[in-house]
Amino acid sequence: MPDTLSPAPAFTAHKPYDGRLVAVLGPTNTGKTHYALERMMGHATGMIGLPLRLLAREVYDRVVKEKGVHAVALITGEEKIIPKLPSWFICTVEAMPLERKVDFLAVDEIQLCGDTERGHVFTDRLLNARGRYETLFMGAKTVAPLFRNLFPNGEIMFRERLSQLSYTGPRKLTRLPKRTAIVAFSTEKVYAIAELIRRQRGGAAVVMGSLSPKTRNAQVELFQSGQVDFLVATDAIGMGLNMDIDHVAFSGLTKFDGKRTRHLFAQEAGQIAGRAGRFTNTGTFGVTGDCDDMDEDLVAAIENHRFDSLMAAQWRNRELEFASIEALLRSLTRPTPSAALMLAKEALDEKALRHLVQIDDIADKVRNPVSLRTLWDVCQLPDFRKVSLDEHLKTVEFLFWSRMRPDGFVPEDWFEEQLGYLDRLDGDIDTLAGRLAGVRTLSYIANRPNWLKQIELWRDRTRDLEERLSDKLHEGLMKRFVDARTSALLKVLNTDDDLKPEVSPDGEVRLEGQLVGTLRGLEFTVTSGESLIEDKTLRQAAHRAIRPLINERLKALAHAKSGELRLKDSGVITWKNQPVARLEASDWFSPRISLLQSFDQAHLVEIATRRLSDYVRQTTFKELKALKGVLDASKDEAVTAPVRAIAYQLYENGGVLLRNSDTKLSPEDKTTLRTLHIAANRFVYSLPDLNKPNARRLLQAFGKVAAKGDHPARALSLKGQIDLPGYGVVVLKVLDAADKAMDKAVWIKGAAYVRDQDMTAIPGNARQGDKLMAALGYAKTDTRDVAEGDARTGWRPKKSADSRKPKRPEPEYINPYSPFAVLRQK
Repeated sequence: MPDTLSPAPAFTAHKPYDGRLVAVLGPTNTGKTHYALERMMGHATGMIGLPLRLLAREVYDRVVKEKGVHAVALITGEEKIIPKLPSWFICTVEAMPLERKVDFLAVDEIQLCGDTERGHVFTDRLLNARGRYETLFMGAKTVAPLFRNLFPNGEIMFRERLSQLSYTGPRKLTRLPKRTAIVAFSTEKVYAIAELIRRQRGGAAVVMGSLSPKTRNAQVELFQSGQVDFLVATDAIGMGLNMDIDHVAFSGLTKFDGKRTRHLFAQEAGQIAGRAGRFTNTGTFGVTGDCDDMDEDLVAAIENHRFDSLMAAQWRNRELEFASIEALLRSLTRPTPSAALMLAKEALDEKALRHLVQIDDIADKVRNPVSLRTLWDVCQLPDFRKVSLDEHLKTVEFLFWSRMRPDGFVPEDWFEEQLGYLDRLDGDIDTLAGRLAGVRTLSYIANRPNWLKQIELWRDRTRDLEERLSDKLHEGLMKRFVDARTSALLKVLNTDDDLKPEVSPDGEVRLEGQLVGTLRGLEFTVTSGESLIEDKTLRQAAHRAIRPLINERLKALAHAKSGELRLKDSGVITWKNQPVARLEASDWFSPRISLLQSFDQAHLVEIATRRLSDYVRQTTFKELKALKGVLDASKDEAVTAPVRAIAYQLYENGGVLLRNSDTKLSPEDKTTLRTLHIAANRFVYSLPDLNKPNARRLLQAFGKVAAKGDHPARALSLKGQIDLPGYGVVVLKVLDAADKAMDKAVWIKGAAYVRDQDMTAIPGNARQGDKLMAALGYAKTDTRDVAEGDARTGWRPKKSADSRKPKRPEPEYINPYSPFAVLRQK
């Protein structure tokens, strides 16, 4: 149960109040706002004031979900959503319509009554805003002495933090844990850190107080959904924005407060650090980048939630006098009625008033209370654009003269011109953010009662433009600070669910719409990333997603039909026209197969590989029958030794063998060779069946994967070549051409006379042709005309090269022009 602080008598600065007045105080993550909303929704009517428009929108959405859109109103300086009969009002503190009486009223972050900029507004609500039956003020424990001083009969309810908060010291930006919020104190620093996180860690969401609710919500959703693991934010994050943050890292401990750069107050640092650890989850905080380490006193204060008490609230007189300029200025600086209240410094509205009444025309115009009230009213215009004071005063002055026109309305042509100037979606994120600030100014004007003639029209148009600019700004932030592919993949990696990749017909594999690689058969290629983090994430996501697909394909491959498989010339085996494996250096009839990539499913790999090996083996049995025949003959004891030797060498050499004249073959041996489909010419034995297209492709596939140095003769034969001693490597077609040329030769006295045109298939010049014939066992002799106009080159078998002697009997020379030639032919 929460503790209750007993009241103590002291000076009171409030009107008598019969309802329940409670201060709900405690550090962050104590459920104060949740408690207030439950109390509010338990009453028939209620109102809550929140410090930020962003937070007001968040709470509005929550209450609408509970009570319905027609029962809840949203009122901020730039936005009003008011149904006909609302029961609950969600507002920014400045925009609370206190003229409406409600049963319950609450103000959040009431410790801001000590803020030098906005404190007097919170103090006014603290002193004067009440619900009929119950009023709650939520804030830090530091408010307790002030509250007890001002309201001795009020109740103080202390709430303890739901989780522990501890300091972890300095860490590099690249070593920060996931679910970290990095806090910076300038837009430039936020952008610089977000850029670095994108390059190193995949991306970051960006949250700043200047963002529109829609943009901020979209950015927060990036972080909440796990699409990015890092959030870079200004100190606006400390004002009640609830997110699942595990760690808060300070990139600095100083900030510019509008006048000077100063160190963070311990309470400010504690408010920001307290965003880590939601509900019962432990939270941590630390420093990063070039930020100095926190001193021990500051760490102890934050960890133990012990901060200096707020002894006085900023105050400004709310009972203003409009009898004259002097009376109004005097009432604005009226002394405080209590030592517990401190006169607020000159705010922007007061500053604008003091400057404008120095203008003679304006001073003359505001000599009556009505016009003076109008001037004060337009001086309330916030400076959303953060322009110079002179520029801001020009806008306020224009609005004043517009309100002083006979009809009392701001000219709609001016408003439309301003809206049109901002209605552009081009430019960088700074330009878009600047336009959004301008739209906020116009939205404020459009939401002021009686400032514009067609209020609803201009409210709708400014809201529409803000929506479109917000979408574009979010898109720009995403493009600049988030690697969309990496963030999407990180999201799916952070889940335990089975990934469901999509595979297109051309093999593109996508996860969450993001391309992660290409799958062709069993060969998966990961898409490369632009950074180390992107590459790492891609590999992790891709391999996790592809594993079940590969397993299914391995199972299907183990039962693949032969018609679905093919061995390519390159040695790659395809399944359904997709590569799955490769042929390794091995024997034709004992093939070895390896899958294109390694997989961790050993059993599936084994059965798939066995099926592919069986397919290749059956294919070789079918297409290389001649080769299998000579292999079997080389092992058959019933076959003569010369034939077995030729058969074995033909097998070893891939179906081609140079003839050796030393080998003596009987007529039966020659018959056996023909039975084995072995062909012979003057120079080589060969297996003609291996020249068929299917057989040739199969041989080339084995040749592609043959190990270097392994069966050099076979490697050449698979390419249609042979090593000819004394000449070198020669194409078999050349030897065929040489054999045919010799068939057409005319033999005269032991020399073969060959026509030059029959030797054209021999490559190179005449010298190379002579070298080839010499290697084949012939010496060049004279050139003669064997007939009129039939000049031929003579080649005589070398006596010392018996192995190259012709294997056919030399025909007796008959002159074809002799009259006996006809008789000889008969």
